[in-house]
Amino acid sequence: MQYKIQTVISPEEASNSEAVKRHAAQKLKISVAEISDIRIERKSIDARSRKPVINLLLTVFCGEKAPSPKADFKYQDVSNKPEILIVGSGPAGLFTALRLIELGLKPVILERGKNVSDRKKDIATMIRNKNINTESNYCYGEGGAGTFSDGKLYTRSNKRGNVYGILQRFHFHGALDEILYEAHPHTGTDKLPEMVKNMSRTIVECGGKIYFNSKVSDIIISNRKMLGVKCADGSIYKAKATVLATGHSARDIYELLNRKNIKIEAKNFAAGVRVEHPQPLIDLIQYHSKTARQFLPAASYSLTAQAYGRGVYSFCMCPGGYIVPASTANDEIVVNGMSSSRRHTPFANSGIVVEIRIEDLKDFTKYENLCGLKFQQQTERAAFENGGGGQIAPAQRLTDFVNSKYSSTLPASSYLAGLKTSALHEWLPASTVKCLQDAFMIFDKKMHGFLTAEALIAGVETRSSSPVRIPRNETMQHVDIEGLFVCGEGAGYAGGITSSAMDGEKCAEMIKKTMQ
Repeated sequence: MQYKIQTVISPEEASNSEAVKRHAAQKLKISVAEISDIRIERKSIDARSRKPVINLLLTVFCGEKAPSPKADFKYQDVSNKPEILIVGSGPAGLFTALRLIELGLKPVILERGKNVSDRKKDIATMIRNKNINTESNYCYGEGGAGTFSDGKLYTRSNKRGNVYGILQRFHFHGALDEILYEAHPHTGTDKLPEMVKNMSRTIVECGGKIYFNSKVSDIIISNRKMLGVKCADGSIYKAKATVLATGHSARDIYELLNRKNIKIEAKNFAAGVRVEHPQPLIDLIQYHSKTARQFLPAASYSLTAQAYGRGVYSFCMCPGGYIVPASTANDEIVVNGMSSSRRHTPFANSGIVVEIRIEDLKDFTKYENLCGLKFQQQTERAAFENGGGGQIAPAQRLTDFVNSKYSSTLPASSYLAGLKTSALHEWLPASTVKCLQDAFMIFDKKMHGFLTAEALIAGVETRSSSPVRIPRNETMQHVDIEGLFVCGEGAGYAGGITSSAMDGEKCAEMIKKTMQ
């Protein structure tokens, strides 16, 4: 016998499985002994009142055990099936490959960076403020930019596919059960590398191929048909279809398409800074208590504002996380955020970015469809020039930034590569500065205490979205090139791990459909 119940309990009760069982028995008016198993179907925190509570949707089993939540995907042997090239092994590329295998096609992935294990070494060197390996860093390598991130597995977009199906595939490849029922699931940078390895293992064991250190330098086209690609080492790969799933930082791919007169489009994007607070302060603001964290996770937030006609919003908020260097060249500074599954550091950081529209880029019009990309580069190089050398990032106390004052000192930070005090309000684009300053004051009204000298901002956060879109038709092929499929963040059609994965699956389905 099974019963579904919705209930609201305290965080302390929710942390104790026996307390949950007692609560369920009381709700159903049965004895605890009658309950043989309980499965959480949905879990969320409601912190709107002075005392946070936990909302639970439960399936209660009486006289039977709960079935395993692990889905069983039937990945078949595709060793001798038609090959499909995939450029990039981020979420879009990996999920394209996994879905192709289910559909009976052989994926061949070309990844410019290294495998996860070797990539970790390069990232460790980067964090110690040594030189960047421009082909193996936080953006490039097995699993893409998402491998070393907070690992958020939720999205505001359901239009491209089945979100729960994506979560099931992550769970199948090693994610914890929690991602299947938490309202805002995440997995953490300590878990993602192993999950990525498992996905790659599935692909190879089923007959697919993955080639690392294989940077695509040219594409082969004849009569507006995609034939294959050429790599920097001279290797040539041909297939009936090629998928570009390169991520939003593969600027050389945009430049390659532009040089070959293959249509690309400038699009609106966002740029700003990363703000970091003490995590206990965010906990206090969100949970209204200094002791709530005993039974609750590190508190997060999501903020939006309109400032001078532009949207300003938080992006990739990492409670209990780290600020990390996300540059892909040695003359630029880009920062991002990540956290482990425990989200246990004493810091909370988030990107705070401003909407950048095409009409804002008048100084870059000579670059035409690459205008946004050139704006990004200029801003990142300005951050490098105002930093302390290497990956030392420019930073400022939040209150000083809002008041256009230089910071003589900086608060403690999670950014291990080092910070240098800098007047960001003087060298960031003026329109971005005034929008950020106004938005921070609005955010303080929504979260009283947000605007504090205990917080700092570090620059710059410029890779939250792609400044370029590769136009595609309803079959996800380039509007002018038959057999060239584009998907994910790099093509301008997704904005995170889950939406990129869904876009990749849809791409695989379109490939199968066009080949029938």
